Amino acid sequence: MARVALLAAGVAIALIAILVLAVTRTWSSGPVAALGPPRFVEESAAAGIDHTYDGEFTFFVGGGVAAFDCSDDGKPDLYFAGGSNPAGLYLNQSMVGGEFRFEKVPDPVTDLTAVTGAYPLDFDGDDLADLAVLRLGENVLLRGLGQCRFERANEAWGFDGGNVWTAAFSAKWEGSAALPTFAFGNYLELTELGNLTGACSANELLRPNEAGVAYGPPFELTPGWCSLSILFSDWDRSGRSDLRISNDREYYIIGEEQLWRVADGESPRLYTRAEGWNKLQIHGMGIASHDLTGDGLPEVFLTSQGDNKLQTLADGPDQPSYTDIAIRRGTLAYRPYTGDLRPSTAWHAEFQDVNNDGFVDLFIAKGNVEAQTDYAVNDPNNLLLGQADGTFNESAEEAGLVDFARARGAALADFNLDGMLDLVVVNRRQNINLWRSLGSGEAAQPAPMGDWIGVRLQQAGPNRHAIGSWIEVRVGSRILRREVTIGGGHAGGQFGWIHFGLGDSDQVQVRVQWPDGETGPWLKMPTNQFATVERGASEVQIWLPSGN
Repeated sequence: MARVALLAAGVAIALIAILVLAVTRTWSSGPVAALGPPRFVEESAAAGIDHTYDGEFTFFVGGGVAAFDCSDDGKPDLYFAGGSNPAGLYLNQSMVGGEFRFEKVPDPVTDLTAVTGAYPLDFDGDDLADLAVLRLGENVLLRGLGQCRFERANEAWGFDGGNVWTAAFSAKWEGSAALPTFAFGNYLELTELGNLTGACSANELLRPNEAGVAYGPPFELTPGWCSLSILFSDWDRSGRSDLRISNDREYYIIGEEQLWRVADGESPRLYTRAEGWNKLQIHGMGIASHDLTGDGLPEVFLTSQGDNKLQTLADGPDQPSYTDIAIRRGTLAYRPYTGDLRPSTAWHAEFQDVNNDGFVDLFIAKGNVEAQTDYAVNDPNNLLLGQADGTFNESAEEAGLVDFARARGAALADFNLDGMLDLVVVNRRQNINLWRSLGSGEAAQPAPMGDWIGVRLQQAGPNRHAIGSWIEVRVGSRILRREVTIGGGHAGGQFGWIHFGLGDSDQVQVRVQWPDGETGPWLKMPTNQFATVERGASEVQIWLPSGN
């Protein structure tokens, strides 16, 4: 009997061990070690994209790209700024997991000239992507009609596009407004005849009128210090998104970086020294925001010339007092890693997990303004891979991304829905670059790296896609967080699937803190899937791509 009891006990222990291993595999596995870089292959010409951002002095800055799904097939389509050339809309016809194929969609509504950038967003809650088009001259709102068709909406929404030089944009919803609040970042001031005055223009905030169906007159955010990137972000997790503005010190002496408090029902105001805001002067060109430390508060990466910044709150969320950790984290990237020894010029920046290891990475677009001899001419883009200890390592050469075009805007997105993030870069005076991720494989046979999920949000009401939410993904003992924002980068952004790399996991849990502060339940989600999280739902809705 004793032997039988011992045998039974042994079986029980073995079963418990198996159960523990199963639970560990499902919930406690995940990001434990950083992976190397994926390999990329350049396919712009083969994909059918022929587009150049060009023009003289007024188009030295800008050159953004909007990545968004306007054809309702789940794949990101592309809208490129053209500068002195017409802007270009390209329909994504790539096969799932295959080589890239894009078709140009000519249309006088979208083929606007003097476009510096564009940001996608569903303005009116009809589940169709719209575009805010930034220009030298009148800014234009384009309302999506479905199947990548658009109509001008300035008059219908009471929007005055002005006659300024705009290169930055951000948006958020305030209260129960039917339309979003817009912020436009403006550069050098123009006369009525389109000449430069030498001063910086005021930035502008536009809120819906009391009826909520059109825009009132703009509120001038003064002083303006020649803005090139702006972003609404809930930097202190208060539930209020304030406006971060990055400015180009090339054109100011007494100016600085700015943070505007933008609270519902109140006039915007600048944060002061007494509130903890410290003076910072850089050649501000791009903003990227992400929670790198795991404390639920976003760090801010600011691109510049030879002096990029990575800022974290010095004393928590009580005041906007930031300290720089770029050197400590390995994100300074102030000189080229190959090609030139002079300081770099950085533009678009974006945090994404390109190798799906659960440690976010950082892409930085680089390129000389035009012919500045004090700065690098051969200035390749950076791909900084996140490590388990929170630092970043340069990996662009190993990834096959070395290129010496003068880059401006960019986007990391999954263009063929294979779970691996690809890269598009807008270049000045040269065709764009479109890089397909091969994972750990080759061009003829890509191979996945790590596990991943793609998430999009839906809720009732005008802010249908829940801009201002925070998505949390629990992978083992770690929680990955991402704030859902529109803005930042350099002259362009994305609207669509929100990507999380996971490392090695069969299943994760997802929950959302919605824009009004309500936090939903943890929902189970299988990995390597796309899914919609709908407010109030008890489970995620898996979305499966078609074969083309």
